[in-house]
Amino acid sequence: MSFVWLNGRLCEAGQAHVSLADRGLTLGDGLFETLRVQNGSVLHLDLHMQRLQHGGCVLGLSVPSIEAVADAVRTLLEATGVQNGSARLTVTRGVAPRGLLPPQQGVPTVFMTVTEGQAKVSSVSLMTSHTIRRDEQSPLNSLKSLNYLPNILARQEAAQAGCDEALLLNLCGRVAETTISTVVLQEKGSFLTPPVAEGALPGVARAVLLQAELVREESISLARLKDAEALYLVNSLSVRTVHTVDGQPMGNCRVGLVRLCAALDMTPPE
Repeated sequence: MSFVWLNGRLCEAGQAHVSLADRGLTLGDGLFETLRVQNGSVLHLDLHMQRLQHGGCVLGLSVPSIEAVADAVRTLLEATGVQNGSARLTVTRGVAPRGLLPPQQGVPTVFMTVTEGQAKVSSVSLMTSHTIRRDEQSPLNSLKSLNYLPNILARQEAAQAGCDEALLLNLCGRVAETTISTVVLQEKGSFLTPPVAEGALPGVARAVLLQAELVREESISLARLKDAEALYLVNSLSVRTVHTVDGQPMGNCRVGLVRLCAALDMTPPE
């Protein structure tokens, strides 16, 4: 039997319902976090909650406390028996009348689901999106909103070109991120990643690497990226090496991959 956590209680997935008037559904008005589950526990919950709380401040949206989320995770993992995989926490503005302006006394909808699986280390082809750019001035870059349409369009563009992932540049033409991952470039044995000021989402895996002082921030041009010793795409659930960018073969470095995987508590393939 599958369970979800909805508005403070555990319930069967088939009995869980969200109103058709919920602003998360009608307007994409909300936030989410995807958390990695390992050995029955969630990793880096504090970092995820810091980003969620920041997003709540930007949107003027009430979000649950870290204590409430931790309790929800424990309850849901016990009910489902999931030991390794992911948990997705979603917070919407809740039910409201039509119109863009949120109600003053709204009640958020909060739910969490879990999925079994393993953190992945793989290799992908990458192409530069020609249709989507990241606006480095947008306040939405710092949060994970429910509106992912630009990322979806870029991912569709990549698939139509026979590639696994799309690279997103900012309005100035510099590297920002990919549709679901932080870009990490290896250059002369060092790791670099674009600053959030370039339009990069402040990812949790990114924060872990910065805290470990394994990665430093620098603005990165597309030409510099293509000249890198190796290129990696990281997020909470995966580390991906890039074998081609826009059809150009990229280098690889086993030592670099091992270092990144160790910092993110993932196991590289043999």
